[in-house]
Amino acid sequence: MLDVGSEAPDFELVDQDGGSHRLSAYRGRWVVLYFYPKDDTPGCTKEACGFRDRLADLTQRNAVVLGLSADDQASHARFAKKHQLTFPLLVDPDKHVLEAYDAYGEKSMYGRSFMGVKRVTYLIDPSGTVARAWPKVQAAEHPAEVAEALSELAG
Repeated sequence: MLDVGSEAPDFELVDQDGGSHRLSAYRGRWVVLYFYPKDDTPGCTKEACGFRDRLADLTQRNAVVLGLSADDQASHARFAKKHQLTFPLLVDPDKHVLEAYDAYGEKSMYGRSFMGVKRVTYLIDPSGTVARAWPKVQAAEHPAEVAEALSELAG
């Protein structure tokens, strides 16, 4: 995990619609950067829909939500359309950003180890600094945790 207080690594990735997003372009706003394993799986859907449902509140607090996984643009587009997600889902097939944010690595399930995308989130402040980090996320409850943290930090 990146340490709270460290500078968030800059990146430029495309979203589900082909739009380009550079982290540094969001300076002056809070950024909820959440990493998730796979489009349209139960946990990832709960988390994405939770952020969708809280998007107006987060936006009122000068925040933008960016979801990120290793899935391709077409998969992200289907996922966004199916669940009416109105925030960018960023594509990182080479896993460069996932690795820079320590969101890709060894995982284990049912006693089996494998490499995969970790469910982690960073709240990045308007100056580009990591303000909060969640190394392990419970998908259904997490969007509310992020909204509460943003409320505390941004007022």
